[in-house]
Amino acid sequence: MTSETLPDPAPVPGPWRTIFLNGLWKQNTGLVQLLGLCPVLAISTSIINGVSLGLATALVTALSGGAIAAVRDHIPSEIRNPVFILIIAALVTCVDLLINAYLHGLYAVLGIFIPLITTNCIVMARAEAFASRNPVRASMLDGFSMGLGLTLVLAVLGAVRELLGRGTLLSGAELVFGPAGKAMTLHLGSGASPGFLLALLPPGAFFGLGLLVALKQWHEARQRQQTAATIREIAT
Repeated sequence: MTSETLPDPAPVPGPWRTIFLNGLWKQNTGLVQLLGLCPVLAISTSIINGVSLGLATALVTALSGGAIAAVRDHIPSEIRNPVFILIIAALVTCVDLLINAYLHGLYAVLGIFIPLITTNCIVMARAEAFASRNPVRASMLDGFSMGLGLTLVLAVLGAVRELLGRGTLLSGAELVFGPAGKAMTLHLGSGASPGFLLALLPPGAFFGLGLLVALKQWHEARQRQQTAATIREIAT
């Protein structure tokens, strides 16, 4: 059989699990790439604030990744960055208007950080590094997983800062779930203590994020040591 008569190779399925794990853990934007630190440090004073902004960023990153991947072959390389920014800005405007219309209380709290998703390094970085080179579904999954990884960092950091600073968890849930959300707030402090104010200030955010980065590095170093020990045992 000659090379001319050989059948076309079957398409290789996308590494969905690898893409998802990269965004969620291995290349986490908040703990590894250290991108988007402005919202991470500024808005992570509570779980509700952090998760809300994180999910909004994940939505924009997923949609912009899919949109850019769909038109990537029709965009000249000389103007790709302005076009990417226009696409991202249009999607951020839609998200901004939706939150303002249906979750106005949350919109008032998040304020300028919703429009600033347009200039978030995470969104533009994924558009340039992944969406401009990959198919639509893979690009959407990459964008969503990167945004979800940021959301997890914001959730953990927000929980720690809120608990230490206010003695509560899920405060402000009524901004998302309406009046019924007030029952979701957990008061874990004594009520007499004013809380650890440093946790709610910018230095507290730096300390908290640094601790999370250190914990991740320690966990991965421990895993490497265990893997090396297992290989040595098998070899002997």
